[in-house]
Amino acid sequence: MTTRQIRHLVAGTWTGEPATERRNPADPGDLVSVTAAGDAGLVDDAVAAATAAQPAWAALPGPARGRVLTGGGELLSARLDEVARDLTREEGKTLAEARGEVQRAADVLRFFGGEGWRSAGDIYPSSVPATLTYTRKEPLGVVAAITPWNFPIAIPAWKIAPALVAGNAVVLKPAGLTTVSTWHLARALVDAGLPSGVLNLVHGSGALLGDALVGHRDVAAVTFTGSTAVGLSIQARAAARRARVQTEMGGKNALVVLDDADPAVAARIAAAGGFALTGQACTATSRVVCTPKIAEAFTAALVEEAGRFAPGDGLADGVLMGPVVSESQLATGRSYLEIAEEDGGEVLTGRDPGDGLFQPPAVVAGVRPGHRIAREEVFGPVVSVLTATDLDEAIDIVNGVDYGLTAGLVSNDLRAVHRFVERAQAGVVKINRPTSGLDLNVPFGGVKDSSTNTYREQGAAAVDFFTWIKSVYLGHD
Repeated sequence: MTTRQIRHLVAGTWTGEPATERRNPADPGDLVSVTAAGDAGLVDDAVAAATAAQPAWAALPGPARGRVLTGGGELLSARLDEVARDLTREEGKTLAEARGEVQRAADVLRFFGGEGWRSAGDIYPSSVPATLTYTRKEPLGVVAAITPWNFPIAIPAWKIAPALVAGNAVVLKPAGLTTVSTWHLARALVDAGLPSGVLNLVHGSGALLGDALVGHRDVAAVTFTGSTAVGLSIQARAAARRARVQTEMGGKNALVVLDDADPAVAARIAAAGGFALTGQACTATSRVVCTPKIAEAFTAALVEEAGRFAPGDGLADGVLMGPVVSESQLATGRSYLEIAEEDGGEVLTGRDPGDGLFQPPAVVAGVRPGHRIAREEVFGPVVSVLTATDLDEAIDIVNGVDYGLTAGLVSNDLRAVHRFVERAQAGVVKINRPTSGLDLNVPFGGVKDSSTNTYREQGAAAVDFFTWIKSVYLGHD
């Protein structure tokens, strides 16, 4: 196995002495990477490089910027096997999941490459004769992107691609656990011809570098994915200096299963949403709310499905679920099972810890809406089962938490479907599909504590966050 030496990318130069080790969560003997660690001075250098490079990048025609992104996507696709294997080694997800994520990142770059050809504004009729009235979408300048470890190449891609195609320069601060994946992303863009300084990559303490980026006077906007507590702190600090902020934060996503559903089908949907990706997704299913007649059969079917997701090394054939990413994530998952039992829940499967960082998928029955495990984000392969007397009570349970990212319903009752879609307090609603899994061309974001609920990510709408509108009145008498 190759140990990657990961350095910062500042002003087109790979710099810094690698020092921080990252080992494979499935195999501690596998040293995946050694990464450089920077400080606030590094952030100053990166922002200065971005500030210097941004005007010339913005002056390029949109199609020219788009061609660089498209080229980066083509290179990622060509390197898919190598990148996916590294992603599995550093994050833990299965090789199939890693391949899907790398392909997603490549597709995101290609999608936003195409956006370089699309409208940069609109034309409006004027009330004044001989006047052309139109708008221009102008780049913000320098953008900071702070990204998490759970989708270490897809999330950076869907943040920096719309920023770049809109003409901004970017300073990217990825999670310290997964620096190799973002290195692959940056390398693909550099190899595709991205000019020096347009994308800068910095590594180190999240608190130190993140604070420096959020407070930097030359950073016009911050896009962040991570915990609600950190996201709200970033929002408050950036807003104080009138910088633009976009956050995607936590989730406590629920799937409602009505009596008309097939319990086996519903269990497969719940397991795919709750146990795939080791449950380490902000859109993962963590609660299932059943109506009375189906609850028992569904719970039994979900326990059976959980048995299919026995954790193992993500590089091994046939493994459907990899390890959790770290000791702290493992401790969090196990502690919530203990909390659930203290509150009166029953852990039906997954109570006994596995070896190393392999947390078995857990199904917890007898959970009530007020229990902590029904209200707080676990971020692991833990699914709680609750009951409701009818659809209306189920929707109240879905909405009765602080989060509002995704919500799902399993039913063939069209009236129930429409009622659920109308009333669910979530940015994404899925019917007869897992709560996780998104199309890259569709806007994504949450409400309540899941988002600052200002600008959406993904799809053409993602460009809005990275631009401001200039209105022009052109008289031609």
